[in-house]
Amino acid sequence: MKKSKNTIRLKRHWRLRKNINGTAERPRLNVFRSLNNIYAQVIDDQNGVTLVSASSLDKEIKGQNVSGGNAEGAKLVGALVAKRAIEKGITTVVFDRGGYIYHGRVAALAEAAREAGLKF
Repeated sequence: MKKSKNTIRLKRHWRLRKNINGTAERPRLNVFRSLNNIYAQVIDDQNGVTLVSASSLDKEIKGQNVSGGNAEGAKLVGALVAKRAIEKGITTVVFDRGGYIYHGRVAALAEAAREAGLKF
């Protein structure tokens, strides 16, 4: 039986997550993408707490009439999550691409977060 793309992605994600861990000093920037939206969270894994989150469903982004299913929406989410993280005093993060290939929306989100001031 053929495995689905998501099953393969999850295996890749858990293989990466063995080595990537967020701390209070350097939390993990996690990315999840669905067909129509993209989500980003800054997570402290030691305490099990989400510090900051942003998605293409947030009011700031929904009001701009941009789809979360394309690179433009991902850029807005990356900039928004970086802005919120910097407001909370978080400047450096570990990037967790969630098993997705670093291309397209995932890369656009990461580059926008870097341009907004996050270091990873």
